[in-house]
Amino acid sequence: MISIKHLSKTFKNPDGQSLTVLKDVNCEIQKGEVISIIGPSGTGKSTLLRAINMLEPPTSGEIWVDGENITAKGYPLHKMRRKMGMVFQSFNLFDHMTVLQNIIYAPMELLKLPEEQAKQEAMELLRKVGLAQKADVYPSSMSGGQKQRVAIARSLAMYPEVVLFDEPTSALDPTMVGEVLSVIRSLAKEGLTMLIVTHEMRFARDVSTRIFFMNEGVIYEDGSPEQIFEHPKRSATKEFVNRIQRIVYEIDGSGTFDYYQMETEIKRFWIKYNLPDKWDLADEIAVEMLRQYLKDIRPLTFRLSYTELTGETALDFMIEGISASPLRDDSVLDGIRSRVKEVIEEPTSRGFRFKIIL
Repeated sequence: MISIKHLSKTFKNPDGQSLTVLKDVNCEIQKGEVISIIGPSGTGKSTLLRAINMLEPPTSGEIWVDGENITAKGYPLHKMRRKMGMVFQSFNLFDHMTVLQNIIYAPMELLKLPEEQAKQEAMELLRKVGLAQKADVYPSSMSGGQKQRVAIARSLAMYPEVVLFDEPTSALDPTMVGEVLSVIRSLAKEGLTMLIVTHEMRFARDVSTRIFFMNEGVIYEDGSPEQIFEHPKRSATKEFVNRIQRIVYEIDGSGTFDYYQMETEIKRFWIKYNLPDKWDLADEIAVEMLRQYLKDIRPLTFRLSYTELTGETALDFMIEGISASPLRDDSVLDGIRSRVKEVIEEPTSRGFRFKIIL
């Protein structure tokens, strides 16, 4: 369906220096594939997506869509763009139009659909994304997640053969990410061809038929979700997909540690990674461990961690220089065990560790 051959893109900085963002990218995309494009920031993911629909014309190379070279001089890009929808980070809705008007505008103007047909199809799409009740409201009154679902419906209204999603959840409040990802999951089940630039690793693994891991301006590794996430061939891929996000606190015995600031930072951590439901339990257990069970044991290192791929969240308490549990009564942790998945107590090379998996 799409063939990319030796694609490169170079930008000129304001000071005249060249910056090559894409370097000899080659790939074939088949009808019905759902491809998630992952990788570190600044490695060309969004630029690749924008090059595919010629929003960023490549410096060199070719892009073929349904057997036609869309990078050829004089190619009518409007013909290609009717086949290819795009959903941006920032929604790009018309604020002076209602939701329904946003969706019917392009089909009526470009496809020349009769107004009644356009409205009927738009309402079907709004039902698909769960927003039929919002047809007559204006975007300014909607949440970010709702706006992005409208943007998806607007893209689908043009009967696209492929939809490009450029980090569709990056501009959203973390509590709204799930509703947008659910819509994309439902589209994947319908067999729509999609390319999705995303930082949501679990989503990419679950929804995709194929993964592009981009690094240094190239498709560094291309494979199935199982291959990329469970058996990556290259060390950079393995390091990226096994990312662990954490915050660390070193608590000494000076009595000056700011527990209130720590609690605020823990809450922000869970919100940042779209896990607000973890906040109350994590806060309760951190307070119990630090102010009750381990209150007389200092220095102590406390870590809060989230593994993006597996979704594991944990609280980790490390007491250095000892080889056995400092808790004389094993039953003191029973109240915590009843509320969490697992409590691990183990000696390490540094000391003794309590790891509590939420």
